[in-house]
Amino acid sequence: MIRWLFALLFFVSAAACAQSSVPAISFDSVPNPLKLPKDVYLGEVAGVAVNSKGHIFVFSRGNTTGPAYAAAAAQLLEFDASGKYLREIGHNLYGWSFAHAVRVDKEDNIWVTDKGSDVVVKFDPQGRVAMVFGRKQEASDEETGPVKHPKPPAPPEIGRFRQVTDVTWDPAGNAYISDGYINSRVAKVGSDGRWLKSFGEPGHGPGQFVQPHSIAADAQGNIYVADRGNRRIQVMDGEGKFLREIRIDVPFDPRIQPMLGAVPNVEKMEADGANLTQTPGAPWALCITPGPHQVLYASDAYPGRIYKLSLDGKVLGVLGEAGKQLKQFGWIHEIACPSENVLYVAELLNWRVQKLVLHP
Repeated sequence: MIRWLFALLFFVSAAACAQSSVPAISFDSVPNPLKLPKDVYLGEVAGVAVNSKGHIFVFSRGNTTGPAYAAAAAQLLEFDASGKYLREIGHNLYGWSFAHAVRVDKEDNIWVTDKGSDVVVKFDPQGRVAMVFGRKQEASDEETGPVKHPKPPAPPEIGRFRQVTDVTWDPAGNAYISDGYINSRVAKVGSDGRWLKSFGEPGHGPGQFVQPHSIAADAQGNIYVADRGNRRIQVMDGEGKFLREIRIDVPFDPRIQPMLGAVPNVEKMEADGANLTQTPGAPWALCITPGPHQVLYASDAYPGRIYKLSLDGKVLGVLGEAGKQLKQFGWIHEIACPSENVLYVAELLNWRVQKLVLHP
């Protein structure tokens, strides 16, 4: 017991020392940032985004009925800047199946990625479908069902996705789609919708991915991929050339409990070549702020924190921890960062959106 306590005190002391170089960012969580109408509920909140007017778009696995499998679990809701409910977009849309992410481009078009239907849908600002990428399985086909995960995976196809995850854009308007749980690649399509190329494949080397889960672009058109299963962020240019990787290694209090499951044994998992999704620093969500001085925000599932980084990968600060109270997080699945000190976070396990005001 004495040896265990000594080890714990040593670890906490080391973490405290590390805070001098990686400061904890003071922040507040705005209570009840969204005003839902009567009889409308959020399920697991997979995505959140903000447009140029400050309107908030929430992509939730709500409005679902039926069994856990094969029930459509995707609903896109819009709120104004004060959190007042405005409308539902795409009610009963053909592409809805299992919500994954929502993003808003510089022209206020709304893009959603649906992991269950394998499609990406672009809505115009009025909420009408403008483009569709990928194709949903046909309900009439006898082989229609859960997508298989063969090892090695089957070769990817041009124009199709398998459990797609996220989308971002370069300054020229090209879209980059992270595809995703099975294909482990990034697809590039032009502003006119033409398929241009894809890059990446399953693996652990530079330019290879295990579950590219989130994606963002900086003002120079560099692409940042949350290579979640490999516990790193990879940075590429717009043609897919590997530039660098970013790893987040910040000490934490080992007494923090995961939201689900046991505390991960990172060293053993790395030695076994396991998927590192649940390990500290494994990036679930990425967001790069607008403006001339850009910073990168990333989140992990355990210990459930948000990290503020410079674009070259230096960790500038950290906030939050796993939990169910305000200022705690239950699997942040997407981050919207309309400014450096205002964040919206979508949480799977807590079925909510938090609005965070940072005081760095």
